Amino acid sequence: MGGVARITAASSDDAILALLHETADAIAKVLATNDDWSLSGLRATQYSVDVKVDAAALEVLGAAGVSVLSEESAVTGEFGADGLQVVMDPLDGSTNCARRVPWYATALCARDSRGPRAALVVNQASGTDRWWAARGAGAWKNGARIAPSSCAVLGEAVVGVSGHPRGRGGWAQFRALGAAALDICLVAEGTLDAWIDFGQHGIWDYLASALICTEAGALVADVEGRDVNAPRHDDRRVVVAAATAPLHDALLALRRSPVH
Repeated sequence: MGGVARITAASSDDAILALLHETADAIAKVLATNDDWSLSGLRATQYSVDVKVDAAALEVLGAAGVSVLSEESAVTGEFGADGLQVVMDPLDGSTNCARRVPWYATALCARDSRGPRAALVVNQASGTDRWWAARGAGAWKNGARIAPSSCAVLGEAVVGVSGHPRGRGGWAQFRALGAAALDICLVAEGTLDAWIDFGQHGIWDYLASALICTEAGALVADVEGRDVNAPRHDDRRVVVAAATAPLHDALLALRRSPVH
């Protein structure tokens, strides 16, 4: 996919998604040859490979002239009224990757002045599974349109979690998989019925998957009612995603409860 032209808010959804795919491919090449799984020493919990994949992504995105908000390198470039900013986690699930747990991803969301415009999440462990969406155009996995489950009852739900729930939750089963971007995509495709954050996350962890979820027909919200399209690198949100409104309401109430 080399040679992608400069990308702005006036570019087509296809052109924006092509840039996101090219970025994910550049990261995959770094991961395929990486043999250093040590911590970087630059920031707590940051691996050396996080720095390498971030640099590879910035090279592609910089050439396209877009601003970037990355977990690893904060903000680069100008995000003007007619521009685009790519919010990215070049390697979501770094600990999974370092420990060879096959569940880690690249998450990329291009946003314009109206909000999230196009998103891509790539399972870098499998090398094959890709979820994407564009505003108003639905959500897709590997070229097939996706939709969430119809689960509306918490007691029947299989729920993905991040962090440490207190108590039993009231769901049928739960999964703690360790890569938020991928976990939330499982809600979009109906594999999980919901996902709940018992900690908090930066925008790079969830924004791409949030667009994919909402375009698929699921619901995504911050428990405090804040806009999930957080503007700053240091903003944090507590996100709940669910297949249906009744299930979403139940999980939001659960997360807001002092005992959950």
